Parts: sequence; C-alpha cells; structure tokens
Amino acid sequence: MPLSPRLRWKIDRFKRQISGAFGGGQKENGRPKLCPSCGTLVGSSATRCHQCGASLTFSLAAASRSLSKILPETSPATYGILTFSCAMYLVSLMWTMRISGFQMPQGGGLGALFTFGGINPGVLERLGASLPLPYNLVQPWRFVTAVFLHGGLLHIGFNMWVLMDIGPMVEELYGSPRFLFIYVATGIFGYIVSSFFGNFSIGGSGALLGLIGVMLALTMGRKTASMQMLRGQLIRWLIYIAVFGLFFHGIDNYAHAGGLISGFVLGKIMVDRAPAAPDERKRAYFLGWASGLLVLASVAMVIFLNLRAR
Repeated sequence: MPLSPRLRWKIDRFKRQISGAFGGGQKENGRPKLCPSCGTLVGSSATRCHQCGASLTFSLAAASRSLSKILPETSPATYGILTFSCAMYLVSLMWTMRISGFQMPQGGGLGALFTFGGINPGVLERLGASLPLPYNLVQPWRFVTAVFLHGGLLHIGFNMWVLMDIGPMVEELYGSPRFLFIYVATGIFGYIVSSFFGNFSIGGSGALLGLIGVMLALTMGRKTASMQMLRGQLIRWLIYIAVFGLFFHGIDNYAHAGGLISGFVLGKIMVDRAPAAPDERKRAYFLGWASGLLVLASVAMVIFLNLRAR
C-alpha cells in the first residue's frame, strides 16, 4: 500500500534528524560554530575542527563545553567543589541525626563552637574518611573522598570561606580543568602523608593548602609590587594556619604539610596561565576530566559498599 504524502514527509524528516545526529547530514541555513578546543570558526555541519583536529561532538573539549552550560560562568570548578562539599556535609549530618539525633554542643565557649553540627565519627568512616595507611591502601578511594568530608559546621564553614577567597583567583589563572586537578591531586597527596603517620582525618584543608602552595610558587622570585603583596598575604595565611594547628586539638598538620608541598611543586611545574595552544588544552581537559571522574568513581564506591552492608 503506498504511503501517504504526510507519512512519507515524517519518515524523511526522521531520517534527516538521525543522519544529522551522527554527522551525516547538513543543516539548512546552519550557522557557523566555534571549536570548543581552540576557538576556531568552523562550518555548521563540521564534525572535526580543521585547525586543531578536535572532534566537535565526542571530544573532552566538547563535553566540557556542554557541561559549562549548567555551571556558573565564573569559577565553575570552585563553585562545583563548594556545592559538592556542602552536599556531602548535609548527607553526613542527616545520617548522624538519624543515628543519634541532633547533638547539642558540648562544653562552653570555643569547645561548644567547634562541636556544633558535629558529625558522628562512624558516619565519617562509612562515607570515606582517611584512615591509617594500611587501611587506605586497601580502600584507596578514601584518599579522595576524605577531601570533601567535614566534621562540623565551623570546620566546613572555615574551609569553604578559604576556598571562595583563593579558589577563583587560582582557577582564573590556570583554567577550570587544571584547577580541579590541582585541588584533587594536592588533597590526595595530603592524605597520603597524613595516613602514613596513622591519622584518622577528613576535610579539604590539605587541598586548600595546595592552592596556597601553587600561588606561593608563582610569586617566588617575582619582584613586582602586586606579587610581593600577594606573597605577603599568602605567608600571613600560612602563619594563621600554623598557629591554629599548633594550639587547637584535632588539626591534621600532616595533611596540611603534604598539600602545601605538593601544591608548591605543581606551581613550579605547571605554566602559570590558562592553556592556550590546542595541545595544552587537550592535556588540561584530560587532567580535569580524569580528576572529576576519579571523584565520581570514589563516591560511587562508597555508595556501593554502604548499600551492600545493609
């Protein structure tokens, strides 16, 4: 039986849509677009950039461009870390309240302030706190998940304040993918050092010291007024953190030292500007996506183990 004109038109339109989705069709009156990797103007139907060779549909650059549409335009990685850290704290707080109810602050003065909104240590362990090295080597995702866990309201409040003070500056300088890599990598190294000395630890302070280490490396040997002023601010931060770590119980100075040293080393290795050449952008996207996927895989492992333990 012959097809009606309307049904034939619908079938032809469906074929064009399928063909276009896989790069086989050509859009009518299509507008040129920019390559997400190098920014070169390419044709509306192009599937690969003629300048740098990057795929316009299935490359890391294209995926990053798609992801950027749902993230803030300025400092997306910083806000992503902030959001994820706060989400992890809320999950741990609700789990703690489910187990033991809302815990009233203990002691008085600073003691009550430090324990306000405190998280049950057992909950932190179940969610991926960093343990002594033999345990972490068996469960290596703890090196990652511990970076995004916090033990109380003051703990996460102080860390997120430092993140929003330093993070956007580092992210603007190095670009979002490399910033995410720096944060995750220095946080991991901080917990490698911490676990080597047998500590039970959580928090993003090691990664934050990594950001300070990167910026400190950037300012070393530069004598401009702006760099000297920035170096002075960073040194003051380090003095405050060192005093805080010496006089208050529970501060993981080993994670701080590991994060600071690894950040300083990365600051000496990495070029202190956003990636410009196509090859630099490819490497930066790879580092950023590898770091993000490592975080997601670590959290997925924690979820899997907790579901299996039920």
